[in-house]
Amino acid sequence: MTKINGGVCAAKGYTTNGVLCRIKPTRTTPDLALIVSETPANAAAIYTQNLVQGAPITVTKSHLQNGKAQAVIVNSGNANTCNADGIAVATRMCELVQQHANIPAEDVIVASTGVIGQPLPVQKIEAGMAELVAGMGHKNDTAAAAIMTTDTFPKQSAVELTLPCGTVCRVGGMAKGSGMIHVNMATMLAFITSDVAIAPQLLAQTLRESAEGTLNMVTVDGDTSTNDMCCVLANGMAGNAEITSEGAALDAFRAALTQVLTDLSRMLARDGEGATKLLICRVHGANTAQDCRIAAKAVIASSLVKAAMFGGDANWGRELCALGYSGADLDVSQIGVRFSSAAGDITVCENGAGLPFCEDTAAKILAEEEITIHIAAGDSPHSATAYGCDLTYDYVKINGDYRT
Repeated sequence: MTKINGGVCAAKGYTTNGVLCRIKPTRTTPDLALIVSETPANAAAIYTQNLVQGAPITVTKSHLQNGKAQAVIVNSGNANTCNADGIAVATRMCELVQQHANIPAEDVIVASTGVIGQPLPVQKIEAGMAELVAGMGHKNDTAAAAIMTTDTFPKQSAVELTLPCGTVCRVGGMAKGSGMIHVNMATMLAFITSDVAIAPQLLAQTLRESAEGTLNMVTVDGDTSTNDMCCVLANGMAGNAEITSEGAALDAFRAALTQVLTDLSRMLARDGEGATKLLICRVHGANTAQDCRIAAKAVIASSLVKAAMFGGDANWGRELCALGYSGADLDVSQIGVRFSSAAGDITVCENGAGLPFCEDTAAKILAEEEITIHIAAGDSPHSATAYGCDLTYDYVKINGDYRT
C-alpha cells in the first residue's frame, strides 16, 4: 500500500468540482461541491447518533437503501437542520444533480454543514449548478476546500493497493471538521471513493469496522454534531473480481480504507477549533479492546487534560482522573503514564503512583505540536488509539460568535 495524491479523484472514474454560491453571504471561497462516479457505484454510509439529525441525512438514508449511488452533493455554510422545509430542500439538491448531470436523483447522496436552524437558500445552489457541473474534473483540492466551515486547511488522503489477484486499486477521500466533534460516529463529514469492486453489504460492514478505530476515536470538544456522515462509493472500475466474502482481498481493502480514515482522523483532530497541538492517546494492556477504546476516549476528551496540554503542564493526575470515571474496567494499581513527542519522552507515573521527573524536560516535550499520551493498563495484547487536540482561548472566541 502506497500513499498517493488525488483525494477523492485518485481512484478511476471519479471527477469533482467546487464553486462559490455565497450560501453564507460573507463567504469568499467555494461552498458547494459535487463528486460524480462515471458509473453507478456500490455505496454505504454511517451517520451521527445525535437524535437531532439534519434533513440531508434523512434523504441520504432513503437513497442508500438499495446500496447504490453515483454522486455526492454537499454544501457548507448551512446545515439544513431543524428547518420546516429541510427535506424538500435536500431533495431539491438531488434533483438539481439529475437536471444538470443526468444522474437519477435517487442515486445522489446529499450532505450539508454549517449553522443549524436557519433556512438553506436553495435558490443560490440552483444558480451555481450549471457552473459546478460544467467545471467537473480532477479538482479535488477545490472540492475539499468547498466543504470547510471553521476548518483552517482542507483534509485529503489517498492510497494505492494491489489486491492478491494482482489488480491495482485505489481508495481516496476528503473530510471536513474542526468543532462540534466528539466520538459518536463520526463527528464530521467524510467522503470516500474507490475503484474496488466489492459487494454492498461487505462495503457497509468494512466501513463500520474501519470507522470504529478511526473516526469514532476523534474528539475536539465533546459535542456530537447533527449532520455527521461518512459515505463510501466503490465503482468497481479497477476491474477486480467482486469481493464477496472474507479473505485476503477484503483484508487488503479494509487496510487501505482504514489508512485513509486514519489520515483524515488525525487531520480532523489537529485542526480542532483554536487548537495548537495534535493529541494522541494510546492505551494498551486493558482487559478488552473495548476497555482500551473507552479509556483512550475518556482521556482525549477530558477538558482538563486538553487544557494541561495547551499549557505544557505534565499534570498526569488529570489522565488518571479521566481513566477513573471512564467506565473502563481497569486496575488502577497497574496504570502507567508516559508523554512523548519529537522532543523526547518522559514517564511520570507507574503502578498508579507518581514518579520523580524533570519539569523542564516535560515542558519541552509538551511544547511540540504533536504529543502522544501513553497509558499502560495491564499485560493484555489489546490496545486502542484516540485522537484529539488541546483546549485553547481561541476555541471560546470562535464559538462565542459562530452564528453572528
